[in-house]
Amino acid sequence: MDWRVFAREMASMARDLLAQDSVEATLKRITGSATELVEGCDAAGVLLLHGTRVESLAPTHDLVVGSDRLQERLAEGPCFDAARTGTGERVFRIADLTAEQPRWPSYATQARELGVGSLMGFLLYTEDEEFGALNFYSRRPGSFSEDSETAGWLLASHAAVAFSSARSHAQMEQAMATRHTIGEAMGILMGSHHLTEQQAFDVLRRYSQENNVKLREVARRVCEQGALI
Repeated sequence: MDWRVFAREMASMARDLLAQDSVEATLKRITGSATELVEGCDAAGVLLLHGTRVESLAPTHDLVVGSDRLQERLAEGPCFDAARTGTGERVFRIADLTAEQPRWPSYATQARELGVGSLMGFLLYTEDEEFGALNFYSRRPGSFSEDSETAGWLLASHAAVAFSSARSHAQMEQAMATRHTIGEAMGILMGSHHLTEQQAFDVLRRYSQENNVKLREVARRVCEQGALI
């Protein structure tokens, strides 16, 4: 691997990541870069683990989705192992999935049937019960070398920062949108029922608590229907 060329490509990718306008676009740029920059990589994706439920993000190929669903169904596999044991393992590399895999026997057998020959993955972040990993797949055994692992680790490091930033930005935008919706709903109640600002907010909050509905959903209904129904 020509590391000077790789460094230039990584720098270009880092600039592109910061220019993306959504979490989805950021993730697609990350996984697309994985197949472009990591030698031997045929497909890539981000696996997000919510307890035992798997979410596949920005997969570049159906192979990624198939592997993620397989791990969810079996509750077994590299990402599940790292999340469940809490060992803090941040990198895994399986050089040859066609060989015996005592750690994940059921997953390994069925992943081979999907066409996976070798794979590696890198922890992106942990947050409460969530676990994220950037995963690289090859159809051929022995595709990922130490250089591949180093390249993947560098990409994952950039990806983790960009992903976290994109998520924070999206959460901020959502919070602002929620605040706007609640304000609009309060205005509707104030106008239709001659309430003060505090009284209108109390109505929304009480309805939310009594009906076990999130406040932003209550506000959205008021905005759409003109009243609490």
